[in-house]
Amino acid sequence: MWKKAMGIGLVTVLAGSLAACGGSNSNSNAEPTPSGSGSPSSSASASPAASSGEKKTIAYWTDDRHDQEYIKELIAEFNATNEDNIEVEMTVLSENYNQSVDIAFSSNQAPDLLRIKSGNAETFVKKGYLAPIDEYVTEDMKTKFSSVLLDGVNIFDGKLYSLPNSGQTLRLVYNKDLFEKAGIAKPPESLQEMADAAKKITEAGKKEGAYGFALNFKNPKSAFDRSVREILSLSGYQGLGFDYKTGQFDFGPYSQVIEYFKQMYDDGSIMPGAETLDIDPLRAQFAAGKIGMYLSFSTEPGVYKDQFPTEVDWAAALAPTLDGTRKGTSEIVSAGTWLGISEKSANKDAAWKFMQYMYGDEILTTYHEKGFGISVVPSIAEKAQNPDVPGMEGFLVGEFDSLWPVSPVVTPEGATYGDDFFKYMLSGGDLAKITEDLNKRYNDALTKAAEKGDVKVTPNPSFDPAALKG
Repeated sequence: MWKKAMGIGLVTVLAGSLAACGGSNSNSNAEPTPSGSGSPSSSASASPAASSGEKKTIAYWTDDRHDQEYIKELIAEFNATNEDNIEVEMTVLSENYNQSVDIAFSSNQAPDLLRIKSGNAETFVKKGYLAPIDEYVTEDMKTKFSSVLLDGVNIFDGKLYSLPNSGQTLRLVYNKDLFEKAGIAKPPESLQEMADAAKKITEAGKKEGAYGFALNFKNPKSAFDRSVREILSLSGYQGLGFDYKTGQFDFGPYSQVIEYFKQMYDDGSIMPGAETLDIDPLRAQFAAGKIGMYLSFSTEPGVYKDQFPTEVDWAAALAPTLDGTRKGTSEIVSAGTWLGISEKSANKDAAWKFMQYMYGDEILTTYHEKGFGISVVPSIAEKAQNPDVPGMEGFLVGEFDSLWPVSPVVTPEGATYGDDFFKYMLSGGDLAKITEDLNKRYNDALTKAAEKGDVKVTPNPSFDPAALKG
């Protein structure tokens, strides 16, 4: 049985990552060039190496788009050099990743490998989508990863399903040019300041098609999970509506944030058409200088370096809070997981060989140094150089970043909080009743899930979000 690491251990690792990749100007500014057997070649079209035996085609599904060009290079190198006649094919899916995975497994079209995140790991395990990897992990890998394996993230019922790579910080991304044009000296620290700034930016830039704020509201839950979540965690509340002290859902704090989003919408400060905006079109608009600010993950610097190169002078800062004071910490998300093997794969051994290749030191180090994610693996964080990516300095782990405990994932009857709050943002209504209804439906779902043994909830009256700091 695996020895489980405590969350504070991973926070320490991340603090070490900050020391490795920030704060010093002595690091080389040259973009790291990977080398060795675990590194991509300059060609992505090489043909597989000659080998004996039938070719095994491995399907890998991911919803990560920020790193897809780099991963394509890695896959091309693996396909060209592995001696087992394995060929990996990657599919990059849309925002509806989890639903696509559900459909694939129910129709016997599941991939061999899946991108796993902390938010879906438990669900995938309980649905029987993932295969344990205990039998594959070598002694060297146990030494490398054991201190950062978490129960409820990597380990379920004593079985190991995934290994960590990196985590993502969340920040307010803002256009410094538009801020200056609107006479705004610094990023907002409170939600009222953010709403006021969005209005000023819109007034100053509307003639040129620039607006103060936007989010990828084509998928409201995705939009709120990259914005409200961050605002609430810094304000001292769990960012997905769960209250650790009571062990119940309470969307009261969430509704306070939504009031300010509605204010920006009513003011005309949110880019027109944001209701149908997906994340990549949003990024394209930001790169074109049409959006003053939005909230998102530490994937953004890589996006603006490779996917949407921009001349915009932009930066990232901690998100504003409800009242301008920080009573909690910014939650580091998607930390602790990366790749997992499908339980239904007919080629688990071949899938593991690719997975083992991806977890090589060279690849993990380069992944960090290229700015695709902040490494949480101690041996990688200790030696990795500062990412040579403009804008990454605003996303590096600091004293107001930490892991939060895992919150239960439930499926309520009816609309999600994302849909209900977005509908209110657009059309208004009785916010108190909407919040009360969400609390009831989510807590009913929580009770049913607990009775079935799908989730375990223990109230923690002494939980202190301020204690996560540092």
